[in-house]
This record gives sequence, C-alpha cells and structure tokens, in this order.
Amino acid sequence: MKKPPFVNDHIYHIYNRGVEKRDIFLSNRDYFRFIHNLFEFNDEAPAANLYYKLPAFQSYEVQLRKIGNGEQKPRKCIVDILAFCLMRNHFHLLLKQKTHKGIVTFMQKLGTGYTNYFNKKHERVGSLFQGRFKAVLIENEPHFLYLPLYIHANPLAIISSAHGKNLSSTRALRFLESYRWSSYPDYIGKKNFPSVTQRKFLLELFGKPAHHRNEMSNWIREAKLDPITDVIIE
Repeated sequence: MKKPPFVNDHIYHIYNRGVEKRDIFLSNRDYFRFIHNLFEFNDEAPAANLYYKLPAFQSYEVQLRKIGNGEQKPRKCIVDILAFCLMRNHFHLLLKQKTHKGIVTFMQKLGTGYTNYFNKKHERVGSLFQGRFKAVLIENEPHFLYLPLYIHANPLAIISSAHGKNLSSTRALRFLESYRWSSYPDYIGKKNFPSVTQRKFLLELFGKPAHHRNEMSNWIREAKLDPITDVIIE
C-alpha cells in the first residue's frame, strides 16, 4: 500500500502486524513496554539510547525516563495520539500530525525501539514487523466517526470466536471496558493510560465519556463489526 503524504493537522490510521503473522506481544511486560514507548517517543527530542527495566508495571501513569542534568525536560509532542489498540500480533493507532515529518519520525522511533527491546528480551534477531507501517488518511467524516469505534472494538475478536452469536452486547461492552491494552477505558472515564493519548479532540466531537460509551454500546448492538475494507490487516 502506497502511503499518503503526511500533512500537519491531518489524521491518519496507522497499523502494522508481526512479520509472518507472528505475535509481537508475548507477555504483559511487552504490552506495557510498547505503551511506554508510545509516550516516550512522542517527543521532538531524540529517544534515550537505554535498555532499561520498568519498575512499576501496574502504574496507571507513564512517565518520562530521560536523563539530563538530573531534570526531566518537558515533552514537545510530534503527533497527537488520539486512540490506540494493541492486539497479540498487530496494533492500531489513530494519529494527528503536529510537526513536519512527525508521523514518520515517531513511527521510526517506535518501530526501532520496540524491536530492539523485543529482540533482546526474547533472544531473537531480525525484523519484527511486516515491513514498514501502513497508513490511511482519514478524508471524510463517516470514516472518521467510524474509525475510533472500529479500533477500540478490535479486542472483541478475542472472545467472539469462543461465543459466536451467543456473545451479548452487554458482555462485549464489559470486555472492552476491561481490556487494558487500548485507549477505550480512558475515553469512558476509567483511568488506564491517560498520559499516552490526547483525547480532547475526540471528546469534543463525540461528547462526554458517558456519551462515548453509549456510542460504542449502540454500535455493538447494531452489529457493525465488519472491518473497513481499505484498512483491514490481511
């Protein structure tokens, strides 16, 4: 897929999967590390070349770990991370570019940083992701209104295969609310990883957390779970 030009203040659906459809998250530690990287690499400053361990894996907050004169420098974000969802063998991001080449720079740091961590931790070498990241420019309102719901509903694939048509909308919604590796809980007022995402834009569009939850509930009940054909990961 040919990438669209990346323009400031435009919104893009970014996604990728593991090479040869392999899993890219093997443990909670891997999920936490990727989410931490979403936070730390979203900065104009170069990423610290450190192989460090995260001491508090159950923390709701993600904090900077840059070293410089004993002080943390404030971040200057290069993208707005509007939404994210991590699945066992792929990920989805909804990004708004803030600086020139912001998305390309962010995704390069993210891909390289996480691959280096994963390969060292799991004693492997070589590429982790299936080529360069994929990107779709969000050009029309229906697509934009649909996409956050699509991204946040991805984890339903985990339980839908087991329950099939017996999966109730109530159970589906409850599962999404408890799925940690997604920005959905933060959008409905359940503190998860609030430092990672910039939610003001979508909340102004979709309404307060209760309204956003109702939108997801209605979407599930109406069985709008078919993927968008031009962004599905094959």
